[in-house]
Amino acid sequence: MWRAGLFLTFVLLVLAVLVAILVEVVNAAFGGHPSIALSALIGIAILVVVGGGLRRLVRGTAAPVGDLVEAAGRVEAGEIGTQVEVRGPAEVRTLARAFNAMSSRLEETDASRRRLLADVSHELRTPLTVMQGTLEGILDGVYPADQAHLAPVLEETRVLARLIDDLRTLSLSEVGVLRLHREPTDLARLIEEVVAGHRASADDAGVGIMVRASAELPSLELDPSRIRQVVGNLVANALRFTPAGGHVTVEAGLETDGAWVQVRDTGPGIGPDELEHVFNRFYRSPSSTGSGLGLPIARNLVRAHGGEISIESPPGGGTVVRAQLPARPA
Repeated sequence: MWRAGLFLTFVLLVLAVLVAILVEVVNAAFGGHPSIALSALIGIAILVVVGGGLRRLVRGTAAPVGDLVEAAGRVEAGEIGTQVEVRGPAEVRTLARAFNAMSSRLEETDASRRRLLADVSHELRTPLTVMQGTLEGILDGVYPADQAHLAPVLEETRVLARLIDDLRTLSLSEVGVLRLHREPTDLARLIEEVVAGHRASADDAGVGIMVRASAELPSLELDPSRIRQVVGNLVANALRFTPAGGHVTVEAGLETDGAWVQVRDTGPGIGPDELEHVFNRFYRSPSSTGSGLGLPIARNLVRAHGGEISIESPPGGGTVVRAQLPARPA
């Protein structure tokens, strides 16, 4: 508005100067005795021309601003995703583009929220149904309150607790408010500890598991608990999809400015159609028994450290998930 005020003040000053100059010209032309009617006509003509220009300028600005006001009201009423035509002066066009981008982002966020609610409802329904059915059977006297019937209920509560923790981690990392407690970390030792925790599961499944970490790995400024969670998720996924007699290899080496960690398995691999969705939350292949949160959480935690994660599955089978971690925080 202050720009508009300055502009109008400038126009009025210019108009006054022009009228004064024209009156002097008329005075000189008529020997100092101008025609009052002629001077008035000249002044009126100038006012008409300038007024017409100002009117067109105001209309050219007011119309697109009015569109923005109307669109904002529609968004407030719930029509998320409303767009406006980009027109008018440069500043108004910039505002319109920003509004369109904001509206599109709101639409994407709302759609993501709806999908999350649907997915969470689906994931919670199964363990709650098992718990409810078992407990009702015990209360009705159908089942005895023994370890065989209470142990599954306890396991389902653990499933719910893990799901809630995973959802909290995922939501915090997605909005960028996840707090990392960085400290100098021996990545090779961390990997050894994670693999040691999964060795019993690997032995029970008949899957070999090994570590190949470079002896030259530097100490990295990482949140060890979060990176342990990343490696643990990747190892658990690899073990889940590797048949008996297969192998899972956890490798680590130097990068130009940091290190990389990758988990390689000898499972059946992932099809091209499924590969592009594996980092989507709650996405699971038909043969998966997990929650579909492991890879999305791993990706978000790696990105929170300033790194990146990728996945490959060659046609011959097997899957390789690779995480790149910077040596220092960004």
